[in-house]
Amino acid sequence: MTSATGWIAPAPRTQASPKPVGWQEPVVTADVRQVPAPAARPVVLADGVAAESAAVDAPDASAAAAGSAADDPGGEPAGEARTEQASVGGSTAVPPNRPWVDVLMPSRTDPNTERIDPQPDEQPGRPVTERPSVMAEPDPAAAADAAGQVTVSRETDAPLARQLRDQAERRRVVAATEVSRPDRPRVLTVANQKGGVGKTTTTVNIAAALAAKGLRVLVVDIDPQGNASTALGIPHHAEVPSIYDVLVEDRSLDSVLQECPDVPGLWCAPATIDLAGAEIELVSLVARESRLARAVQQLMSDRAGEDRFDYVLIDCPPSLGLLTVNAFVAATEVFIPIQCEYYALEGLSQLLRNVDLIRKHLNPALSVSTILLTMYDARTRLSAQVADEVRSHFPDQVLKARIPRSVRISEAPSHAQTVMTYDPTSSGALSYLEAATELARRA
Repeated sequence: MTSATGWIAPAPRTQASPKPVGWQEPVVTADVRQVPAPAARPVVLADGVAAESAAVDAPDASAAAAGSAADDPGGEPAGEARTEQASVGGSTAVPPNRPWVDVLMPSRTDPNTERIDPQPDEQPGRPVTERPSVMAEPDPAAAADAAGQVTVSRETDAPLARQLRDQAERRRVVAATEVSRPDRPRVLTVANQKGGVGKTTTTVNIAAALAAKGLRVLVVDIDPQGNASTALGIPHHAEVPSIYDVLVEDRSLDSVLQECPDVPGLWCAPATIDLAGAEIELVSLVARESRLARAVQQLMSDRAGEDRFDYVLIDCPPSLGLLTVNAFVAATEVFIPIQCEYYALEGLSQLLRNVDLIRKHLNPALSVSTILLTMYDARTRLSAQVADEVRSHFPDQVLKARIPRSVRISEAPSHAQTVMTYDPTSSGALSYLEAATELARRA
């Protein structure tokens, strides 16, 4: 185009300008980007084979390397662990389809590193991994053993392990404790007018534990339910001579005794259903309150010397009728089982008032000698509070042993056994054995 001054404007450029010498067109693909090559650092594959990679932070480069490796027909099988390198901007990458763990390793010049020699199955020329040497820490148990000390591991210090150790120690102490025969027979009435506190269970298990210690024991069942007779495996149907015949028909106590089939040295005077009407029949009889006492005294005079009974335990019904009064008059000691609940405390005060009345009018020698805590549940605060309350009022009468809630104790009567023979290794059997041993040593 010619202007007024005669200058001709150049035509628009339609062709690419010439490129400098040595210029190369950059290649940009969708898979690979031109990124600076990061510093090389070691990579450890999942199978333990090491490789050096610098592009671990470039996932796109790794994907490209995986594609190039898949197009290589002469490569090694994909399942074999090996080091692969894909060229991405002069860097190396590990295929992403191979599981690997990226571990930062110390420098090769680190004097604390040790060199791992290639294994025979490794191919020559493969990189060798270096790792820091792991020094074995000293074993505290081995060091304590060498020093003659006793250590407890974390496993043996668990609550269950402590409980087992405690029971083993208690069992050892009870087994090593010797009991001797008392100078005279001890007659104890197991009573509590509140039902369900463990009177019958305590009677039969304490009797079985005393017999297991080599003592001669007699259980007198004056409860019309006859549960003590059932627990000892004694027949007590209507035709069997029972304590009813002793109280009403003036039969001798020795003639109705039966020996327990499972526990040597343990005898029982069974109770039958006829005993349910005995309280009404006793009302019109002479000396109705002391009929059982006369029968027990006659038995003691007939069985003197080595054949005598060391302990007589009388199982009472959960009431304060004539049957219980007969038991109080016949005994010299009162054995009170107390359930660790509030109602048991309320019933204890009523029972103590009746014991005072019997002592004043019928049996001056009667005294409360033993109190046993039953159905103790260490998981509840109520049990601990009841136990502390009873111990504060009766420090000399309460036994140190406590009877826990135990399924084995409840299951034993269904097999016509005491827990001492049903499951001697149970916690309930151990507790009753401790209570019986403590009771015998108080003689």
